[in-house]
Parts: sequence; C-alpha cells; structure tokens
Amino acid sequence: MDRKDFLNSIGMSAAAFAILNCVGCKKDSNSSSSADMTGPTGVNFTLDLSLAANAALLSNGGSLISNGVIVAKTKGGTYIAVQRSCTHESYTLTYQSANSRFYCPNHGATFSESGTVTNGPATRSLTVYNTQLTGNSLKVYS
Repeated sequence: MDRKDFLNSIGMSAAAFAILNCVGCKKDSNSSSSADMTGPTGVNFTLDLSLAANAALLSNGGSLISNGVIVAKTKGGTYIAVQRSCTHESYTLTYQSANSRFYCPNHGATFSESGTVTNGPATRSLTVYNTQLTGNSLKVYS
C-alpha cells in the first residue's frame, strides 16, 4: 500500500466513524413518549424507607428514581417528587441537593425543587407529585 492509499483509507475510516457516531446520537422523534415529556400520570406508589434499596432517602440531599419519578429528600428534610425526565428532550434529570435543583446533563436545563424552569432550554415546568410520610412508608401520588 502506498502513502496515498494509506491516507485515503484513514480518511474514509474517520469519515465512516464520524457518520456512525452522528447517526447514533441523533434522537429519534418517536423514541420518547409524551409521558417522558410530561411525566407519568396516575402515579401512586409507596417506598419502604427501611429497605436498603431506598436508603438514599434517609439522608437529607438523597434521591432515587422509581416508577418514572425522582424522589428526593431536600436539605431541609422535606420529601419532594417530580417526573424523572427533562421537559426539553426527555433526558434523565439528576437532583442536585447542594443547589436545591433538578439538572439536565444533556443541555443544562435546571428546575427548582418546586419543578419550575430556572434555566433553559426547557420552557415547561416539571410535573410535581405529592408525598406523604407515614412511619417508614413514603407514599408518592398524583
């Protein structure tokens, strides 16, 4: 193989790799349901806080995802629950207790603990769910 063929081969490989990565990153408009964008409806579940799987909710600032909902315990010790997906493009949010907000790592959208948009590109608030603590049982419901 001469130099020209080698460079051509490298160039074609790089181009193919770039195209495959771009196609793989493209979000399919049909891949997210409206429930991902607006949050699940008819939410009604209970978390047993004595179980190891839910231990994150025993500490202020802890959070977990269950049934399409992020459940968190704020710095002040209050339980809150919102849809798990960003209203911009349905990427999974994270709860940042130090900043008292929900954050989308995809495009940087942020939401207050009450679900309102504090930084775009999202323009629609999160669906917020009710919480009720009774002993070691935390009920999350619409």
